[in-house]
Parts: sequence; structure tokens; C-alpha cells
Amino acid sequence: MGDADTIEQGRAAFVRRAWSQAHRWLSAADAEGTVGPEDLQRLAVSGFLTGRDESAEDAWARAHQAFLDRGDVEAAVRCAFWLGMVLITGRGEEARGGGWIARAQRLVEDPGLHDTAVRGYVLLPMALRELDAGDPGLARDAFVEAAEIGQRFGEADLVALARLGQGQSLIRMGAARHGAELLDEVMVEVEGDRVSPLTAGIVYCAVILACQQIFDLPRAQAWTRVLSRWCDEQPDLVRFRGSCLVHRSELAALRGDWDTAVAEADRACKRLADPPDPAVGLAWYQRAELHRMKGQLSSAETAYEHAATRGHDPHPGLALLWLAQGRTEAAAAAIRRVIGDRRDPYPGVVDEVAGPRTRAEMLAAAVEILLAAGDAAAAGVAADELQRMAEQRETPLFTAVTARALGMVLLARDEPAEALEVLDRARACWVELQAPYETARTRVLVARALRKLGDGDTASIEVRAAAEVFGEVGAALDLERLETATGGDAANPVAELTAREIEVVRLVAAGRTNREIAERLVISDKTVARHLHNVFTKLELPNRSAATAWAYEHDLV
Repeated sequence: MGDADTIEQGRAAFVRRAWSQAHRWLSAADAEGTVGPEDLQRLAVSGFLTGRDESAEDAWARAHQAFLDRGDVEAAVRCAFWLGMVLITGRGEEARGGGWIARAQRLVEDPGLHDTAVRGYVLLPMALRELDAGDPGLARDAFVEAAEIGQRFGEADLVALARLGQGQSLIRMGAARHGAELLDEVMVEVEGDRVSPLTAGIVYCAVILACQQIFDLPRAQAWTRVLSRWCDEQPDLVRFRGSCLVHRSELAALRGDWDTAVAEADRACKRLADPPDPAVGLAWYQRAELHRMKGQLSSAETAYEHAATRGHDPHPGLALLWLAQGRTEAAAAAIRRVIGDRRDPYPGVVDEVAGPRTRAEMLAAAVEILLAAGDAAAAGVAADELQRMAEQRETPLFTAVTARALGMVLLARDEPAEALEVLDRARACWVELQAPYETARTRVLVARALRKLGDGDTASIEVRAAAEVFGEVGAALDLERLETATGGDAANPVAELTAREIEVVRLVAAGRTNREIAERLVISDKTVARHLHNVFTKLELPNRSAATAWAYEHDLV
């Protein structure tokens, strides 16, 4: 096949977004020494999207020089801009990436580029620096200017990236609703296939993360589905797919599908590891959270360590793990330090928007940990800050997190009536969000409030409902501490059961199947089923999960 045929094959594959094929054909043409700077750009993009970072960097650098040699300074600036941005955001190389951005900014000073689109591109890194430095107002002004330049020159990529920055700035300024609406507008442009794949991937990931950080779950769910579809349409896409899997894992966990959440987190850890992606730490953190919630504490600790070594803050999850391990003082010390450090945990990253979610998660965990440590005053301060944040962000998810934290503080202050009011609100929000595990955790607190108010019967209903969910999703740790969480003051009708029925309940609570129970007690499966039927009837329990919760509640395990 001739040189021209090889190049045409590469160009055709690039157009149909067959990135691996495009990279293979264009690399072959490049080896023959016949590609121009435009094809080097295509080689760079296809290399970056398929995870071939060194190839992409080399191609962008050579395209930049080739454009300069040709006298096309504007095209050279574009190459320098994109190489700088992917080095920073894709590989975490701030120094080298910053060097390329500085080169682009120097070239834009050429009088011939005074009224060109590239002036808008070089405004973006400066605006991001202002955003990271804590001046979202100044950043927003720069993003607005960049968007205006993009509109004037018909640069869809520039407009999309600039409006993304505007939305991020507005969220940082406390105008979350307005910011989210602007991000929706950007996403519509991206979904309409009006921007390059590189810009599309950046925008998708950034918008979903922003929605999660302002606790706008419906938006996060909707755009995650769109991102998933976009990734699926490009089977050999490597870049952005891992981040998509992390988002999908988080949403699956929230809706109670922990098996799917674990599978997606595992896939994200593998995809983001080679080549190393800045989001790999986030993937390991998500994996650690799932281990912790499932009661797999040793595995969780290992995963948190992996997250930390890959640049992701392991708290508040690690502090909550230490609390579960009985290391209350260590957990309290860690969370006090974390909530006292208000620095942006994700500086200098275009596809991660530091926002209120991280702070809110830290504060919610602090309430739980500090109460366990006996520091109700500090827990109250954390809950108050969380409540002030919630007043500015009216989303069901933020309301649910805040109300539950406040309810815990009120319970600690022995104000059960007030606690029940806010916990009922939290439970309603979790139900609205279709988040069964979080609903169940809140039900346990509702039961505590009810028992303090003397309504033990209704409290038992709440406990049984919570236990059923804990059993279904596999929340072993929550099942184990259910008796403590409900105050230990439930009625104790153990005497209603025969000795054999008690044995059966104990084994059910230990996670044994009917067949395993039969083998252990040397009885038939049918006899086990009859004993269980009798237990359910006597105790008015609906299923095995409720029987497990009852066993823990009455010290049978």
C-alpha cells in the first residue's frame, strides 16, 4: 500500500472515531516520513484517546514545530495549548504542561495573532489558575471573555470549555443553580457532536463531577448515562472511560446495587492504572468505600492506602474505617485535622471541580466520628456549618445529608422530638432519591428517636425495615452494629422461641443457608424451613434479613 493510501486510511479511521486504527495507520505513515502537521495532530489526538501518552506528546510537539516552520503560528499555538493541557490534566505533569502553556501565551503576543481565536484559548489556563487560587469572580470574567472570542470566531471547542469554566466559577461563587444550568447548556452542545472528542471528554467528566459535588444527583445520573453512551460508541476509547466507570460505580452504590458498583470500581482501577491516570486515586477510594460498607475492613484499609499513594485524600472514608475498627481517637484526630484544612484538595485540574461536596462529606463524617468520640460540642459545630451550606444549595441530596447529621447531634443532646422531625425529613429525601442503603441508615436513627419518645413498637418496625435493606445490599457492618445503634432498649421476647428455633436464628444471622443450617444441626432442609416459618410467625418478622436484625438486637450473636 502506498504512502498516500496509508494516510487516507488513517484519516478515514479518525473521522469514524476508530481511534486505535487511526493511530496505527497514521503511525505507519509517520514512519514513512510523509505526514504533515495536520496529520501529526490527528496522530496526537488518537494517541491520547487510546492511552498512548508518549506517542501523543511527541506528535503534538512535532506538529507544533512543523506549523512554526510553515509560518502558521496560530496552528502552532493550538498544538502548544493542547499539549500543555493534556500534560497537566491527563498526566499530572504541572511543570512541563505549564511550560507548553507559557509557550502558547508567548506566541499569542505576536501582533498577527491579536485578533484571532487562539487568544481565547490561552485565557483558559489563566482563568483556571484564578479558580484554583480562590478567586472565582476573576476566573469567571476571564472565562466570559474567552467565550465571547470563541463565539466571534465560531470556535465550538473554545466556547464549550469557556462556558464550562463559567459554570464552575458560578458554583464556587455559591450560585449553584445558575452554574448547573449553564453546564446543562454546555452539555447540550457537546451531546450534539459540535465539539472535538477531546473537548467532549473533558466537558463530560467535569460536568458530572460538578453535579456530584453540588449534590445534584438527578443531573449527575442523567449526564453519566450520556457519557456512558458516548464511551460505548467508541469501543477502543481509553481516556475518559475510567472516570466514567467511577461515576457509574458511585451512582450504582447509591441506588443499592453494590454488586454493580464493585464491578465498575474494579474496572475503573484497572483501566486507569495503565497508563496512569490522575483519577486512579479516586477509583481506589471508591473501591475502599465499598469494602468498608460491606464490612471488609482489611481490604478497605489496603484500598485507602492505594488511593493515598495515588494522590487522593483517603479521608473521610479512612477515618470512618478507623472508627469501625474501634480506633476512635485516631479517627477523631484525623477528621479534626481534615475539617480544619480548607485547602482545595484537587488544585489545577480542568476536569475536576473543587466544590462543596468534598467539604460536606467531611463535615457529615465529622459529626458521626466526633459524637462517637464524645465531643458533642465539636460535632454540633460541624453540623451547623453543614446546615449553613445546605441553605445555599437546595437539593434533596444535600438536605438529606444535612438533616441526618443534625438529627444525630440532636439525639446526642437528648432532644428526641426535634431529632425525629429532622430525621423524618432526611428519610423522605433519601426515599425520593431512591437510595435504599442511606434510607436504612437514617431509619436506624429514627428508631433511636422513637424509642427515646417511648414508641418502641414503631421503632421496631423501622429497625426491621433497615435490617432488611442491610441484608439485601450486603452491609454486614451495619447489621453487626444495629443493636448498638438502636440503643439496646428493644423488647426481648426470646422466651417465645424454642431452643432449636434460637439455634436456627443464630445460624441465619451468621449468614448460613437452609442447607448449611440443616447440615450443622443434622436435620432436614424441610425442618429448617418449618423452624424459620415458626420464628417468623411468633416474632412477626417478614424475612431472614429481619430475623438477622432481631438476633443482633437481642444478643443472640
